[in-house]
Amino acid sequence: MARGWESKAVADQIEESEQRVSNRASEVDLSPEARLHRQQLESLKLSRSRTLAQLDRAASPAYRGMLERALRKLEQEIEEVTRLLQ
Repeated sequence: MARGWESKAVADQIEESEQRVSNRASEVDLSPEARLHRQQLESLKLSRSRTLAQLDRAASPAYRGMLERALRKLEQEIEEVTRLLQ
């Protein structure tokens, strides 16, 4: 299971990097509110990456459970902020 999380994290990081490059060009045209949402989204994605890395190293079932719940919450928040940007 750890490999699945790790490869997903790498794929997400590559995707995020590509999105950042394309988003920088359009960021000049964004409203202050949209910029704030974009910053929130990037912060949430960074937290998600960190949580995935911690989950990959976690040995304790209780700690893994806590990280999995945190990961689900972060993914929900990412979806909400993404909807606001559309």
